Amino acid sequence: MEINRLYILENPAKCGIFCFKAVLIFYFVLTNTVLFSQPKLEIKDSKKNFGFVKKGEQVNLIFQICNKGNAPLIINDVEVSCTCTSVDFPKQPILAGQQATITLTFETQNVYYRQDRVAFINSNDPQGPAKIRYKGVVLMH
Repeated sequence: MEINRLYILENPAKCGIFCFKAVLIFYFVLTNTVLFSQPKLEIKDSKKNFGFVKKGEQVNLIFQICNKGNAPLIINDVEVSCTCTSVDFPKQPILAGQQATITLTFETQNVYYRQDRVAFINSNDPQGPAKIRYKGVVLMH
């Protein structure tokens, strides 16, 4: 047995298809582990309607998110479509299978009538960015 190992170590080109097969299997295992270890951002309800509010009221919208992948989800930023909206999102990684919330605060002091806004969630999910949408009507009185 020892002679065979020495022969293969001294003559790696002569070990044939078995060495090639072992290297190929190692390569596929390594790449599949990397490829299939990904976060997946899922939003429970990506569209919210806040209905009718009076001008000057503050609207808080809470979006439930979940990491359906098998690697930690990291939210880098949430881009909002106007300065009338601020956002609070988790700064720590969201582990696989865990849930978190994103809260949008919509200030209605400088807007009126129909509002239809979007925000983009930038994360390490390869399918991103994810889009959330909120709409409603701001009344003048």
